[in-house]
Amino acid sequence: MGWPGAAVTLVEGGCFCLSEANGDIAAGSPQGLFFRDTRFLSRWQVQVNGSGLEPLALEVPEPFAATFVTAVRPPRGHPDSTILVIRRRFVGNGMREDLVLRNLAGEASACSLVIDLDVDFAHLFDVKEGRTTLRLPPVVERADNGLEYSSVWQDHERGLHLWASEPVLASPGHLVAQAVVPARGEWTMSVHLELSTDGFRAAPQFASSLPPLAASEPAVRLQSWRRRAPSIVSEHEGLATAAATAFEDLGSLRIFDPEVPDRAVVAAGSPWFMTLFGRDSLLTSWMTLLVDPSLAIGTLQTLARLQGHKEDPITEEQPGRILHEVRWGTPLLQGLGDVYYGTVDATPLFVMLVGEVQRWGFGGDIVKELIPHVDRALQWIEDYGDRDGDGFVEYKRMTDRGLLHQGWKDSSDAISFASGRLADPPIALCEVQGYVYAAYRARSRLAEELGDGEGARRFAQKAEHLKRAFNEAFWVGERGWFALGLDADKQQIDALASNMGHCLWTGIIDADKAPQVVRHLLSPAMFSGWGIRTLASSMGAFNPLGYHNGSVWPHDTAIAVAGLIRYGFVEEAQAVTMGLISAAERFGGRLPELFCGFDRSEFEVPVAYPTSCSPQAWAAAGIFLVLRALLGFEPEMPHRELSIAPNLPSELGVLRIENIPLGDDRLSIEASGREVVVRGLPPGVRLRRVPRMARAAV
Repeated sequence: MGWPGAAVTLVEGGCFCLSEANGDIAAGSPQGLFFRDTRFLSRWQVQVNGSGLEPLALEVPEPFAATFVTAVRPPRGHPDSTILVIRRRFVGNGMREDLVLRNLAGEASACSLVIDLDVDFAHLFDVKEGRTTLRLPPVVERADNGLEYSSVWQDHERGLHLWASEPVLASPGHLVAQAVVPARGEWTMSVHLELSTDGFRAAPQFASSLPPLAASEPAVRLQSWRRRAPSIVSEHEGLATAAATAFEDLGSLRIFDPEVPDRAVVAAGSPWFMTLFGRDSLLTSWMTLLVDPSLAIGTLQTLARLQGHKEDPITEEQPGRILHEVRWGTPLLQGLGDVYYGTVDATPLFVMLVGEVQRWGFGGDIVKELIPHVDRALQWIEDYGDRDGDGFVEYKRMTDRGLLHQGWKDSSDAISFASGRLADPPIALCEVQGYVYAAYRARSRLAEELGDGEGARRFAQKAEHLKRAFNEAFWVGERGWFALGLDADKQQIDALASNMGHCLWTGIIDADKAPQVVRHLLSPAMFSGWGIRTLASSMGAFNPLGYHNGSVWPHDTAIAVAGLIRYGFVEEAQAVTMGLISAAERFGGRLPELFCGFDRSEFEVPVAYPTSCSPQAWAAAGIFLVLRALLGFEPEMPHRELSIAPNLPSELGVLRIENIPLGDDRLSIEASGREVVVRGLPPGVRLRRVPRMARAAV
């Protein structure tokens, strides 16, 4: 049990519920019960004998289940409450709530339990942006011991069937139950909410009254996920907690492809992005290879299934393009349909991840089946991504309903010059060129493994040509950093931003330029003490409360750590890592999507960003990328080789990771500082203990 704090989020697949600490869903708030991007409940408030419920304690044994322990506020003149209300809530393809009235007095008590509810069937985005009044009010009818709500909006049907296990008086917006609770006894009622979308009624996952929680389908799936989990044990409690929390969060953020129900993919984050994203899901999958490759394989297969086939200026679909976002069940925006393709980086990231899956030994027939999709993605890069034939991949939206900016910093004011002036598309972002470089290198390795020597040479040459051109066109020599991008006039967007940390990660930066880049990333203007800011405090558009203009994104910082290690900047990587772990400790072990970019010297705790997703997939996965980088864990399973070159901060003490997946095998490592012991190395695999790249001279 814990003391209830802020809003409570329960999630299972594409269904989630946001509520107050006492279990109520407050009217007029962004809270509710959501399924397939529709809010089915917009209000759910319980009163007993005309009084509200005071939160006492909260238990969340699983991501989809919670117990709210509350007390009925005592009448005026009575010092203590004698009625305890225990609300056990289960979320999954709907919701079930078990309401237990416990009488603490020595005599029976008559209780009137009232549930006030509203149903608006609002789209998720409408709720997030406060535009729910656009929807038509639903039709409500009395049903057997409950209510039926239905609505049709933009040709989409929604329905909610609500019924209680005990007799209730039902009227639109209200359920009333009368109970006599014995002295020192209990009375229980279960309320079931069953949901339907476009004629499809979701099968409730907690339909029967009080089933064993461990026997439910969500619990069985989660236990299976946990059994596969590597065990991460550290003498540093903050790291151990952050890793354990991250794995649990990733388990709760798994969703399943409706066309292939046993295929897990990873959603971007709760509560607002419980769906498959191209960029977010690909980067998360890359980061989590150390703990579970199934997310990478499932994500690649589903993205390949939805890869672009035609030109559509409304959805921005193009042949070979990897999607930005998919919404199963409701359109993203009016006229946009279920899938939107407006992203510039998901396509090269897709190719990168296919190559990485092969390096880890998880490929085989799966990789062979993905090769045609890889080649279609590379063709998109050259036919559509490079809009003007200058060798760099740019973006410009095709519809005014699409995203203005199509890199990972996609807010409307995210791309600016050092002066603060906004840049005009088409824009070639620096990190996107790094992704394309890494994609060419990945395709070269894939060709080599397939015995295609000519193809291997051709893609390697493309990578080297891009690297030379990038270091010439994007390097702001007089300032010693790489431009954020090139604008519509091919002018350098000269802002000092975190994006060049991604360029370190992909290896596109020339070694002689890396020391200056690192000095800037670790400068007081960029490194807050908790993480690396998205935009330097010396820039004109800097705002520590800005979504992409000065905040800290843990995944962005984790990628920079991997880049620092790649170029041999170990001490700097260790300093940033310890800052990020300290931030995780201050957030209770869970890194949020982002937090504010105030300096650590100004506030003793990292300042939360108001609408940050938590849990969020790539924020959770970032801790595993950092661990992999600090361990120097680099497999080359096609060559039967594994490199491990640990550089762990002394503060972490001894780190043990058991059950690490590697091809068809599992291994364990124990590391401290630069020492490592490996157990369970697969037969025939050679262990190398050398760093990936020697540090460039500073």
